[in-house]
Amino acid sequence: MAKIATIGAAVQDVFLSHSDEFKPVCVNPHDCFMKLELGAKADVNSINFSTGGGATNAAVTFTRQGLAAAFYGVVGKDPAGEAVLQDLDKEGVDTTHVRYSDKYNTGYSVLLLAPNGERTILTYRGASTHYHPGDFDLSAIDADWLYVSSMAGSMEALDKIFSQAKKRGVKIFFNPGKGELAQGAKLKGLLEDVDVLSVNREEMATIVEGDTIEELVRHGLHYVPTVIVSDGPNGVTASDGKNIVSAGMYEDVPVKDRTGAGDAFGSGFLSKWAVGASLKDAIVFASANSTSVVQHIGAKTGILHGSASLHSMPIEERKI
Repeated sequence: MAKIATIGAAVQDVFLSHSDEFKPVCVNPHDCFMKLELGAKADVNSINFSTGGGATNAAVTFTRQGLAAAFYGVVGKDPAGEAVLQDLDKEGVDTTHVRYSDKYNTGYSVLLLAPNGERTILTYRGASTHYHPGDFDLSAIDADWLYVSSMAGSMEALDKIFSQAKKRGVKIFFNPGKGELAQGAKLKGLLEDVDVLSVNREEMATIVEGDTIEELVRHGLHYVPTVIVSDGPNGVTASDGKNIVSAGMYEDVPVKDRTGAGDAFGSGFLSKWAVGASLKDAIVFASANSTSVVQHIGAKTGILHGSASLHSMPIEERKI
């Protein structure tokens, strides 16, 4: 059984939906916003409580696929933190490495869901933003892979995490956030320890140059052995330095909530890649996992179980 440790954010999410006030107001198809008047009261007809954060979402994918998963993160001593840990315990995720913040509350988000599945998010990042190198000790980590989502731009903490992981022979999957991407030079320095880099097209364009998604992927191979670049509804392109895969949408489905779709894709990929699946098969499952998640409210509800059956999708694989 592959063992995967996840590091990153843990938050409680509250979803408010089915409100006439949340209908998108569009200047054009690509420029829409949500309009809430100051002083007004907006009726909301549905409320859902869930937990999220890239690292906790990924950990659930791994356990549902029959892998051993451990979550390393920081929460506050509050009901939101308890909710996060209860969800992880229920899913069979090891939470013994969680640290508690004496200063900050657990991350908390209120998500206003529009009828088309898009959302406006009000976020208190709290303990999931204030990371310090001392929060993480991986000197005795027992894992085959480390799945790292955004660390709120704490490059010092990431450097320590990556160095300790490499000393233990642990491979690294990295899905950086805007805090890391804003520090391009430091980020490139960290990539020498990364085995799989997963970003979207706009993010990859801040790391390397390229006019097409394939050029971005090929140039990314100068930094890491395996690169995955997503492009929204246009699909994804990935390469392991030997083959290159280009895939479209897994399935055109009604979208209820896009929260956690990226986490589902990245963790879905690694759940198969870590056990020896081909690049193509790992991309197919990643796409299926992401597609399932957007059909439900909440980042974890739609994560696929090991018994899930898959169907074919538009995908092309060729030698690089």
